[in-house]
Amino acid sequence: MSQPSRYRDASGRGRLSCLPFSRPLTGGDEDEAVKRLPLMGKFSRHRHRYDAGMSANEIDAYLDALEEPKRTTLALLRDTIMAIVPDAEQGISYGMPAFKLQGRTIAGFAAFKNHLSYLPHSGSVIPQLAKETEGYASTKGSLHFPIDKPLPKTLVRKLLTVRMEEGSGG
Repeated sequence: MSQPSRYRDASGRGRLSCLPFSRPLTGGDEDEAVKRLPLMGKFSRHRHRYDAGMSANEIDAYLDALEEPKRTTLALLRDTIMAIVPDAEQGISYGMPAFKLQGRTIAGFAAFKNHLSYLPHSGSVIPQLAKETEGYASTKGSLHFPIDKPLPKTLVRKLLTVRMEEGSGG
């Protein structure tokens, strides 16, 4: 028998303590976990990873759960991303809407209490566009913008272009 840890119980079965439940769930409660997290989609022990089986429906559910004007602002961002990269797969990554191209996550977004975030899923995209993003609050991996003002399409195009060039080697 293995030692208990944060991720495994004494029997060696995986614990789901990283999930937002009132109590940790252990291996036998996986069906309950799926029912209690409808926006997370198909169950996976590695829930934070992108699930290729997810679709645009999960992003629809994410947006539907938001209040206005966050819902409309992020829906416009989603439409902009899909117009620029129509072949992108839509899904959920780290519990937030994300877009993949050729197996790599190239963009995402999230809603917070007082702002929205564009997530390039790379720590080097926003620093490379420091001049273009100077009017926005940001971290290395996220660009914050107001809940009622969508990002300009030209900026989204630049963010996506830089991110896609990272993967192509140039």
